[in-house]
Amino acid sequence: MAARFAPTDITADLSALSADEKAVLAKLIQASQIIDGLFLHQVWSGNEPMMLDLARDDSPAGRERLHYFLVNKGPWSRLDHHEVFVPGAPAKPGGGNFYPVDATKEELERWIQGLPEPEREKATGFFTTVRRTPAGGFTTVPYSLEYQNELIAAARLLREAAAMAADPTLKAYLASRADAFLSNDYYASDVAWMELSGTIEPTIGPYEVYEDEFFNYKAAFESYVAIRDQGESAKIQKFSGELQDIENHLPIDPALRNPKLGALAPLVVVNQIFSAGDGNRGVQTAAFNLPNDERVTREKGAKRVMLKNVQDAKFAKTLVPISRVVLSAADQQDLSFEAFFTHIVMHELMHGLGPHTITLNGRQTTVRQEMKEASSFLEEAKADISGLWALQYLIDRGVIDRTLERHIYTTFLASAFRSIRFGINEAHGKGVALQLNYLLDQGGFTVRPDGTFAVDHTKVKQGIAALTTEIMEIQAAGDYAKARAMGDRLGVVRPPVQAALDNLRDVPVDIEPRFPAAAELLAGSR
Repeated sequence: MAARFAPTDITADLSALSADEKAVLAKLIQASQIIDGLFLHQVWSGNEPMMLDLARDDSPAGRERLHYFLVNKGPWSRLDHHEVFVPGAPAKPGGGNFYPVDATKEELERWIQGLPEPEREKATGFFTTVRRTPAGGFTTVPYSLEYQNELIAAARLLREAAAMAADPTLKAYLASRADAFLSNDYYASDVAWMELSGTIEPTIGPYEVYEDEFFNYKAAFESYVAIRDQGESAKIQKFSGELQDIENHLPIDPALRNPKLGALAPLVVVNQIFSAGDGNRGVQTAAFNLPNDERVTREKGAKRVMLKNVQDAKFAKTLVPISRVVLSAADQQDLSFEAFFTHIVMHELMHGLGPHTITLNGRQTTVRQEMKEASSFLEEAKADISGLWALQYLIDRGVIDRTLERHIYTTFLASAFRSIRFGINEAHGKGVALQLNYLLDQGGFTVRPDGTFAVDHTKVKQGIAALTTEIMEIQAAGDYAKARAMGDRLGVVRPPVQAALDNLRDVPVDIEPRFPAAAELLAGSR
């Protein structure tokens, strides 16, 4: 199981950094280590005692179990539909440790629906857990209280890092995020994070909701410590200026478009030094679009961060060998890292476009809340497929060179097999399976007699536009039933795809990162 993750050094050149900058990085890595333990607790209340038990087992099997436990942040294999691999572990709780272990999804849903609006907002908000009252009912607990000990310790390290930081935007972000850990109000620190402009690029806090498989309501803690690549960032920043034009031409009813996107849309390329928590479990993150809080994105916009050294590693270790199996020899010539990287950039940009805040029967709500557990896979599919649509739009307008066109579609086809191998229980894997099956049904992708796959360049653009429209219309209508039905019908692995996946058994599914630069920074800080 663990051999499917290729051990890979993820590092960056720190030679140009000052001693103070290196000291700041060391503090951020220490805070990230606290976040790693906090995330373990969010996944399952039994994670910490089980990890200690595994650490005491010196047998070869025990060491391997501990290794794979640390990869997955728990005793369930994320690539295998949460299959238990530690004897005695229970099934993975669908609501993680965000809800009482004995509470059913239906019971929680009834309670939420019966709450007055302010209380319902807390219950469905990112930054609260739901716990039992002494009388057996439910109540909400803010993260600042639920994880008080860990957050106090992490806040202290962030303040120490802020005191040493020379860059004013970094100093402001770290101080503001330390305050947020204790106040449970993340708005100001999210804005400060979007305004970072220096060399050091940290992201630390509760963000993604994948771990809450009941409703996709609750944010899990994660951390990324990285160094900005100023040259690469400048090259792709041009895409940020195209967002309103892309939004204005989305293939949906003009009434569903956003006439005024949030003003901030920073787009940065970084090289990762360390990651933790939800940012380092199972399949590794290649890029992210944050914050997810609709209030921030509506008023201020969102920021997209590309982890270039992680993407380089994924392309070399997984996508190139996958292409040799699923594409013909001729089509393999169209695989390119530039196409891979550019589509990831556009995927992250498209998370911020299309329907987000919607009105249903006179009630203002969000796509995320109405889609519940279907939110994540549908949003990932939207970002992917509309990202392809947007790239073609920019190619047609001359913003992107047309020589990249063939490469984009062929590289996406090969990368679909990379993502499906993450497991269709995982949001990205299910979202990609949905797209692959849709485009196969539409004829945009085809299966050859020898079992390899190909792009039909006469049909693929039409299929991409049609799926972009369908997903965004479901989101705009807040149609949970349609989202579920689409996922059930298309978010599956069909026989021709399974046959190709079976031929990839010797190809790593993803990387297992090792952080030599982080180890050096920590050693130097002692």
